[in-house]
Amino acid sequence: MTLYSCCLILLLFTWNTAAYGPNQRAQKKGDIILGGLFPIHFGVAAKDQDLKSRPESVECIRYNFRGFRWLQAMIFAIEEINSSPTLLPNMTLGYRIFDTCNTVSKALEATLSFVAQNKIDSLNLDEFCNCSEHIPSTIAVVGATGSGISTAVANLLGLFYIPQVSYASSSRLLSNKNQFKSFLRTIPNDEHQATAMADIIEYFRWNWVGTIAADDDYGRPGIEKFREEAEERDICIDFSELISQYSDEEEIQQVVEVIQNSTARVIVVFSSGPDLEPLIKEIVRRNITGKIWLASEAWASSSLIAMPEFFRVIGSTIGFALKAGQIPGFREFLQKVHPKKSNNNGFAKEFWEETFNCYLPDGSKTSPASTSFHKGHEEGPGAGNGTAAFRPPCTGDENITSVETPYMDYTHLRISYNVYLAVYSIAHALQDIYTCTPGKGLFTNGSCADIKKVEAWQVLKHLRHLNFTNNMGEQVDFDEFGDLVGNYSIINWHLSPEDGSVVFEEVGHYNVYAKKGERLFINENKILWSGFSKEVPFSNCSRDCLPGTRKGIIEGEPTCCFECVDCPDGEYSDETDASACDKCPEDYWSNENHTSCIPKQIEFLSWTEPFGIALTLFAVLGIFLTSFVLGVFTKFRNTPIVKATNRELSYLLLFSLLCCFSSSLFFIGEPQNWTCRLRQPAFGISFVLCISCILVKTNRVLLVFEAKIPTSLHRKWWGLNLQFLLVFLCTFVQIVICVIWLYTAPPSSYRNHELEDEIIFITCHEGSLMALGFLIGYTCLLAAICFFFAFKSRKLPENFNEAKFITFSMLIFFIVWISFIPAYASTYGKFVSAVEVIAILAASFGLLACIFFNKVYIILFKPSRNTIEEVRCSTAAHAFKVAARATLRRSNVSRKRSNSLGGSTGSTPSSSISSKSNHEDPFPLPASAERQRQQQRGCKQKVSFGSGTVTLSLSFEEPQKNAMANRNAKHRNSLEAQNSDDSLMRHRALLPLQ
Repeated sequence: MTLYSCCLILLLFTWNTAAYGPNQRAQKKGDIILGGLFPIHFGVAAKDQDLKSRPESVECIRYNFRGFRWLQAMIFAIEEINSSPTLLPNMTLGYRIFDTCNTVSKALEATLSFVAQNKIDSLNLDEFCNCSEHIPSTIAVVGATGSGISTAVANLLGLFYIPQVSYASSSRLLSNKNQFKSFLRTIPNDEHQATAMADIIEYFRWNWVGTIAADDDYGRPGIEKFREEAEERDICIDFSELISQYSDEEEIQQVVEVIQNSTARVIVVFSSGPDLEPLIKEIVRRNITGKIWLASEAWASSSLIAMPEFFRVIGSTIGFALKAGQIPGFREFLQKVHPKKSNNNGFAKEFWEETFNCYLPDGSKTSPASTSFHKGHEEGPGAGNGTAAFRPPCTGDENITSVETPYMDYTHLRISYNVYLAVYSIAHALQDIYTCTPGKGLFTNGSCADIKKVEAWQVLKHLRHLNFTNNMGEQVDFDEFGDLVGNYSIINWHLSPEDGSVVFEEVGHYNVYAKKGERLFINENKILWSGFSKEVPFSNCSRDCLPGTRKGIIEGEPTCCFECVDCPDGEYSDETDASACDKCPEDYWSNENHTSCIPKQIEFLSWTEPFGIALTLFAVLGIFLTSFVLGVFTKFRNTPIVKATNRELSYLLLFSLLCCFSSSLFFIGEPQNWTCRLRQPAFGISFVLCISCILVKTNRVLLVFEAKIPTSLHRKWWGLNLQFLLVFLCTFVQIVICVIWLYTAPPSSYRNHELEDEIIFITCHEGSLMALGFLIGYTCLLAAICFFFAFKSRKLPENFNEAKFITFSMLIFFIVWISFIPAYASTYGKFVSAVEVIAILAASFGLLACIFFNKVYIILFKPSRNTIEEVRCSTAAHAFKVAARATLRRSNVSRKRSNSLGGSTGSTPSSSISSKSNHEDPFPLPASAERQRQQQRGCKQKVSFGSGTVTLSLSFEEPQKNAMANRNAKHRNSLEAQNSDDSLMRHRALLPLQ
């Protein structure tokens, strides 16, 4: 059975060797063999295998100059290590390198060669087989390039734990160590690249993009990660397409139609150059310009795409490139390549033929007759292609430096340096095995591997724990996923003014080690859009929303497609494309354009505004008029009019009116805490003091006149001290109400933001509306009582109580304050204070005018009426009016009683009052003579009532004062005897008050 297995494996190995003849590998013997997988060609020729004969290996086509340079980097690194006295001394590294032709099938063929050789060695068949040409097992593989190819290779190598170190496969799927156990790489995975792409789009404020990905394990995971990052940044994807270099023409046409009809100008492409090339050619054919291409590192510098004839279509490309490294001596090594000097490199012969478009005489291959050479960057493959024809023979003396090919473009060594680093990583792992001290090893019980019999899995173990410093002084160690974390350079495609070729200008970098938000750096001044423009292209579904607006969602459209909606009042946006408007702070309001917040307008009843000035002038006018009246009363304090109006109470009443007018000024100006606490008590106490004076003054005279027998007790009871006491008690109640109010719920200044959005009303918060109600209610209660007494005493002598005017003033007071309540409740802001000021001023002017203006008029303009005779005449007239009414009332009662007893006529008692019924004075005096006679002798009053007129005559001449007093006494006695009327007793009681 063992022999059978040996023969089977040998058969497989023999077939594999036949498929890869001498010209299809680079091979060198050594103590330890490293495998290599490089894309020396871009693809394979399409061939229909009808299986009518034995299937043959497909032919690789389209030579890749950069792929050959990567192969040379591996050979250079191995030779450099072999010549090193410190790294693996006394050990020689060999290599077996195969061409993957950028396809999975060819890569797996080469991988089977590695695996088969390892299996032969594991079977130990030396005793059965002739092993003179035996090659040691491959303990590690460097490669492959594409992520899709590396995925297939890694699945196979992982079965045997053969370490695979890739230099260009960046798919994030390969970080899954459960599936790819032996895979490591010297290139960062695409997760960082996808994040960097999203950061670039966010940096340029684009939000409407399309995506294109290669339909393999490189493109699909990369674009999926980009979608995740785009979603986090509110970037919308208009279309998403998959491509392949093997896509048929119809599929390519469909993708191009989508690109042409899309409004997205930015296209994110995760693909390799060969996969993208058919699509770009069709776009160039249709001349679809104006697109911005965001390139992944696999094609960002590909010479297949970065061609001058394509530049008008893809001249706005921004791409990612790996960090360039330095390989000392590599330039000279590349220049030494020659078919005759490269016996171990079977690819050198084809390279020479493709470079100089000739053929070597000892070769049988007929190659394309003409080759187009394109100068490219390290990242992009270069190819030779042309029409099939006979080539001239090569002389062997051609100068490699005389021809420009991607092979000699060593200015930015990116992938080549990754190859160099991969070889050194394996060498340092072997060095760790070579220098391992027993007891400190990585294996069981600290054991070490035998460098002469080292196996692949042992190398893999050391690679996982690798840590060394490369030639650039950087630390190299693979993380738990087998990845090296690296940074990216950001490049922009420019057209060289010298030779018209495409050059890659570095315009920024992406540092994966930096904090989020600080990783991306772009120098916009270096970027040329479409090869010449400095203006950043627009790639948004909707136009930017200007400051003062926000983005509004359009139903049925992606979130990136929106309409601009103006910010509502009180909100603002100071940036373009704001997702939401920000609310202004409490004391601020949005300006007219809603781009910023400005302080709210502050309103209160100001001293400087016209309304405040008018109210202040009226208050000052009231103070002036009250002061004027007080001055007049003070100057004429001994005149009968002033005495008859209760001089002391009048002074106190005028003082209270001064306080009322002054209290209105506390309602004007910016409300402060102290003014808020002072104004309502000042207003309430002032008005209560005023009403109390009027009430006491009116009630005193009314009680005296209504007393049946005025005595000294009445005069004592209504003395001056008691009047002031009553005024004090009435006012004290109001003071108590104010003190309780200020103690329990004191008013305070209040900034009201709720009445109008853009205005702050500074008002007084009353603290307790109930307390305010008690204050005004108590004032109105006193006014109602005063109104009652004033109305009851409306027929008393005017000199004593001015009842009609007080009644009218109380009516004005009630009208003002009844109107005040609904006005106060319906107004807001500064008008609340204005309404109360108007009410205070109206009520105060009403009291001042009704009570005092008539007196002032008489004192100043009618001094003839301000005499003792006028006052006494008024008092006597009132007494006689009452007596006459009583006499006539009793006479009518007696007459009716006599008529009811038999028609007899009762005699009317005689008196000094002459009654004339329906008769006139036969000899009337002229009006002027009559007034003169009354002024000289006294006064005469006519009282009309019922059925006639009573004429009353009184004389108060000073020379006959005593006689007059006697006659008055007799007159009063006669009235008392004849009518039993108590009214004249009131007159007698009031005479001393005059």
